[in-house]
Amino acid sequence: MQPTPSALSVQPSGIREIFDLAWGRPDMLHLEVGEPDFPTPIHIVEAAFRAARRHAGYTSTVGLPVLRDAIVERLKRVHRIDVPAERVVVTSGAAQAIAAIVYAMVGEGDEVLVPDPGWPNCEMAIAGRGGVPVRYALPASNGFVPDPEDVASRFTQRTKLLVICSPSNPTGTVIPPDVIEALVRVARERDVLVLSDEVYDEIVFDGREPDTALHHDDDGVAAVWSCSKTYAMTGWRVGYTAVPSWLTAPLIGIQEGSVTCVAEPCQAAAVEALTGPQHAIVEMRDAYEHRRNVLLQLLREAGIECVVPSGAFYVMFPLRSGADARKAAIDLVARGVALAPGTAFGSAASDQLRISLAASEQTIRAAAERLTAWYADTDGALAL
Repeated sequence: MQPTPSALSVQPSGIREIFDLAWGRPDMLHLEVGEPDFPTPIHIVEAAFRAARRHAGYTSTVGLPVLRDAIVERLKRVHRIDVPAERVVVTSGAAQAIAAIVYAMVGEGDEVLVPDPGWPNCEMAIAGRGGVPVRYALPASNGFVPDPEDVASRFTQRTKLLVICSPSNPTGTVIPPDVIEALVRVARERDVLVLSDEVYDEIVFDGREPDTALHHDDDGVAAVWSCSKTYAMTGWRVGYTAVPSWLTAPLIGIQEGSVTCVAEPCQAAAVEALTGPQHAIVEMRDAYEHRRNVLLQLLREAGIECVVPSGAFYVMFPLRSGADARKAAIDLVARGVALAPGTAFGSAASDQLRISLAASEQTIRAAAERLTAWYADTDGALAL
């Protein structure tokens, strides 16, 4: 007996490799994982306790009606779009939403266009279905913004999905609205669904407004959000997606067969997150922006220039061209700094490291000191 070839092809994340190497060391500065260092706001926690005391049983597969209504109102408030609740499905985190959409759209040998660098779990979901990830470049020379013409050239008859992510994990890039519109148009012309990962939508800097791909073509876009980053609720596992009406029924069937429903107390917490006080979003966003500015200034003082991220909570750190980011990340663990190698996100950033801003300013300053000292010792060229 053995698993299917597609299951065996799913490789663990390169981020976890560094995490495991660094785990348990008391002197380690952890900047490798994208998890907010803020606690879940207390009013959200208390809502979950009240719900658990009242009842904790099965709910509708698509989610509590009150939560779906709250999601509809949030999309109106944040993105000025009107999506009927019937097209909203509550999921066990955004990761499960993405996996379910991939499951619904991708079969053996089908192709999915994915950003490079991009979040590795998306390629894992595609591989698990026997699909073929086809990477399109987010070049650092263009601020990690994709070229719609380059993306268009990668479509084939086997293309089933175009994945976009803005603000981006790992680059922090916010794709300009005209580029998003062009990408959606290219996919629409080829009858390909856009899967838009927008879990960092409200973590945007420099006075930017949150944007979404959904309003460009509601019938050809499946957008995914989460409570994890916006409300510091990673462990609660509540995400949600708004999909075209023709995709709703298949997605519900997949949802029922995989998770049945999201835990009721977690859904109650999400209701409170979406409808209760929103000041924590601003406080966390401003903290990430401040940390970004601190880190970039410290790196500039060491003669290192990075692409300035416009959102999420990551900075891409450039090594010398041709350097091996994985070997550099492993070497940095020995220096007491854990960073995610660009190799974990594809091939386009194989000579870069991802720095997470989801840590205290004190930790970021200490990590910058160790990182710049390491860079000076190796000339940023380890393992050329």
